[in-house]
Amino acid sequence: MATHQHNAALSASAASHQPAPASSGGQGPAGTSYARSWRKPATWHLRTRLVLVAMALLITICAAIGISTFASMNSFLTDQLDTQLGQAAERSNDAGRRPQGDDDDSRPNFLNPEVQVVGTLSARIAGGQVTSAGFLAGNATRSPLSSGDRASLLALSPGAGPSDVSLSEGNYRVAAAQLPTGEVLITGLPLAAKENTLSSLVLTMVVYSLVGLLLIGLAGTVLIRRTMKPLEKLSDVATRVSRLPLDAGEVALAVRVPPVDANPGTEVGSVGHALNLMLDNVANALQARQRSETKVRQFVADASHELRTPLTAIRGYTDLMRMTEKFTPDGERSLARVRSQSERMTTLVEDLLLLARLDEGQPLKLGEVDLSQLVVESVSDEKVIARQHLWTLDLPADPVLVRGDAAQLQQVLINLLSNARKHTAPGTTVRSRVRVDGFFAELTVTDDGGGIDPAFVDQAFARFARADPSRKGLGAPAGASGAEGTSGLGLSIVQSIVEAHGGTVSLSSRPGNTVFTLRIPLLADAG
Repeated sequence: MATHQHNAALSASAASHQPAPASSGGQGPAGTSYARSWRKPATWHLRTRLVLVAMALLITICAAIGISTFASMNSFLTDQLDTQLGQAAERSNDAGRRPQGDDDDSRPNFLNPEVQVVGTLSARIAGGQVTSAGFLAGNATRSPLSSGDRASLLALSPGAGPSDVSLSEGNYRVAAAQLPTGEVLITGLPLAAKENTLSSLVLTMVVYSLVGLLLIGLAGTVLIRRTMKPLEKLSDVATRVSRLPLDAGEVALAVRVPPVDANPGTEVGSVGHALNLMLDNVANALQARQRSETKVRQFVADASHELRTPLTAIRGYTDLMRMTEKFTPDGERSLARVRSQSERMTTLVEDLLLLARLDEGQPLKLGEVDLSQLVVESVSDEKVIARQHLWTLDLPADPVLVRGDAAQLQQVLINLLSNARKHTAPGTTVRSRVRVDGFFAELTVTDDGGGIDPAFVDQAFARFARADPSRKGLGAPAGASGAEGTSGLGLSIVQSIVEAHGGTVSLSSRPGNTVFTLRIPLLADAG
């Protein structure tokens, strides 16, 4: 019955676990925390890294397309402008062959508004001086050049091809040509139209790229999340298994990856299939371990039960011989030794039977127990046995009520107090304290003895672990408390009984301060 109850509890526990929501931190098995930091990409979610990598690739592609498009458009517009510049130079040359105008008949009109576009630059250089120059304004008039413009034009080399210069009217594409008369004719067209076209192109590409990246980023995030969903299911299965109590008892390891996520034909499905195979192997190993433990427990229980009768007979015949026969002093000592060892063996058998019953999960005889009263009674009994120790109590004014098996809880107190008595020298102070901590009653048994070797603390509650070799300062003479023999089962019984009551027991030790701490749930209506 207890085994079925245990399986049901495990199944309910496994079913109740849900996948943890994503957050800035993660939590692994046994409560191990994993902090995520934006400075450490290795701690980011895989889906986050995939989205960022995809966005980085798209940004690179958009940048490459933008740069190549800008370069192609710039080259196209420059070639187009150079063609227009050559045509404008021919018109200026043709217009310069005949004088026009009443005020300046001696000079040819290179900026004839009838053949040139607004903004055209025309200049004539003779003898290293600019003899005639200007910009064609919108009202068909000529705008003069500044001194800086003249200096820029004088620096041009005839026949060198078109080049860009910065003038007072803006940026210009200019070309210098040698005339048959020996003069240099300079013609220029503004770059404003080209620059505006390129600016519009850049703005359009940036806006459409950002909008496209935003839409692709959102769509990619949704798709990647859906794609990664099976991995989250695998993680959930592994997390649920990690939270199962697999260290003891009969375990029904029924958690598996769903078949739809365990298809070996896909990468994620291969992982799910491998995880299911591993869980099957673990389940088989746990079942084999449980069968072996069950056989061992049954053997221990049967052997202990069978040993009761001969041990009782040995003690009975020993008492009968002492009452009916006369022995020499050596014979009396030998007979007393026989009885002492039979009593010790009887205690060991009773401890083994108790552990076997606890391992089988036999129901407790639960009732209302005043923990403070149990402590008083147990400490009073130890005072009679060990008068050389100093026994102190620290109890609250009100009763501390728990729901438990009074006999087994008293066994816990007896084991802890006798443990302190047996493994400390006379004169040691043993303090028992009871207090209420939230929904738990907390009992501590503290002694100021030599302490326990740190290497032994972790195995103190293991069965047949003996504290005698690990205690410090036990060089007391024979007959002292530390000289008593122990079975190594006392603390194992303490742990098993406390856990059967839904509580916990812990140990901390250093020289002069060894503390056993028990926490047992309070009675439901005790608060």
